[in-house]
Amino acid sequence: MGTSTIALIVGAGPQLGAALGRRFGQAGLVPVLSSRNPDKLAAVAATVPGAVGYPCDAADEPAVEAMVAKVEATHGPIDACIYNPGGGFQRLPVVEQTAARMEEVWRSTAFGGFLVGRAVARRMIPRGRGAIFFTGATASLRGGAGFAAFAAGKFALRAVAQSMARELQPQGIHVVHVVIDGLIGTAGAGEGARLDPDEIASTYAGLYFQGKSNWTHELDIRPWAERW
Repeated sequence: MGTSTIALIVGAGPQLGAALGRRFGQAGLVPVLSSRNPDKLAAVAATVPGAVGYPCDAADEPAVEAMVAKVEATHGPIDACIYNPGGGFQRLPVVEQTAARMEEVWRSTAFGGFLVGRAVARRMIPRGRGAIFFTGATASLRGGAGFAAFAAGKFALRAVAQSMARELQPQGIHVVHVVIDGLIGTAGAGEGARLDPDEIASTYAGLYFQGKSNWTHELDIRPWAERW
């Protein structure tokens, strides 16, 4: 077993996922990145110094359990886990929404968050420490016309995060739900219109280093020009 401290980032895409890997790496943790597509994951990992990639479908229970076990056995204890689900952000009238898509978005968002959170919590509890972050969205708080599937998944993920926070806090595990209220990236955006992924990652790192006397369990992040 390795002796490094691990930051596991599940749902590691080229924007926020990569930024999180770089920021936690700068903080002294080994960034372990995971997502479903091996080729895309390899491309993202190449932009993160010292990163290791583990392809995994977060909605597949045996795959999640095997991935988390292998990460800890190979590299060391997972002290920070960030569940950062992507996809599902598609406007579609509810009468055109298929049952299959509704279930797919829920599985990749809320169910996957439960599986990943449970797997790392089982290992953090005996150690009496650790942090688990869930990336939410504006849809975590309110549904929007055409976004029934996306909102249902995000609402449910928030419920998972709240329940885990109340249960695990007394056991030394810091659980945070982060509402990302806005679009991430800079391409084609005016000043103040989009969130900078590196700055979001710095916020996550700040949450990771919070002392137990002032833990944050939910916060929202938005660019200064975003209406809310």
